[in-house]
Amino acid sequence: MRLGIDLGGTKIEIIALAEDGSEFLRLRIPTPQGDYLATVMAIAGLVENVENQLGRRGSVGIGIPGAESLATGLIKNANSTCLIGKPLRRDLQALLQRDIRLANDANCFALSEAVDGSGRDADIVFGIILGTGVGGGIVINRRVLTGANAIAGEWGHNPLPLPAGDDLPLPRCYCGRVGCIEAYLSGPALADDHRRHTGQTLSAAEIDRLAANGDAASEASLGRYEERLGRALAGVINLLDPQVIVIGGGLSNMQRLYRNLPECCGRHVFSDVFNTQFRPPAHGDSSGVRGAAWLWD
Repeated sequence: MRLGIDLGGTKIEIIALAEDGSEFLRLRIPTPQGDYLATVMAIAGLVENVENQLGRRGSVGIGIPGAESLATGLIKNANSTCLIGKPLRRDLQALLQRDIRLANDANCFALSEAVDGSGRDADIVFGIILGTGVGGGIVINRRVLTGANAIAGEWGHNPLPLPAGDDLPLPRCYCGRVGCIEAYLSGPALADDHRRHTGQTLSAAEIDRLAANGDAASEASLGRYEERLGRALAGVINLLDPQVIVIGGGLSNMQRLYRNLPECCGRHVFSDVFNTQFRPPAHGDSSGVRGAAWLWD
């Protein structure tokens, strides 16, 4: 039995999977806010609860909103800041009395979709998160690519290629730099761009709905967004050439992306053909927790 845990900013979810990927059980609890010790104890409590209910012991994989430093073993780059600088793996292994595996939540999303989701027929899958932030994970032959610095797939903190016109001035990113892809392509960034051009304060979902109903200003905002997304993903394709890019996060619900991205992206790709496929996630917002379980495949 595989246990997967998705440690999010607002909730912690656990899933128990059989060897064939079928689901035994799923539980979800609120994440203790700003409290590292309470978070560790909550995770351990979920594992104990599930194993007691099922009468079985399982492997444990955990998706986290950050990464584990290869130098120190401490958590870095986490937007749940109470995790930063903490030995999460060591503490959980001591509590659970077994080895555990940690991975970035975007890597878990990509792994889930590569193993038995929208990318299961592909050798190379790039899974992207377009939501409150922008993340990514790379899976090659059903294995997550971690990299020498444990940052493989972090395309959101590359600079947006070829910024000009409406892309300027370069927006400041929370990471301290300017012009990051995340500062253009997150859900809040889309809303900010629309507000600058129209004065309207709308969510990404509302902009998408208005554009579908013929609103010209909303259509223009999404056109800018798609053109930027195409430029950003073209750089990834030129490096990795994935067969499939799976789009997750709240903005993955915008069906127009799957129609428009091949053209927006293809004209920046260094090839005479463009065969990369853009697909929605097969497992929706369950992909992260399923991918955490598959860390032990």
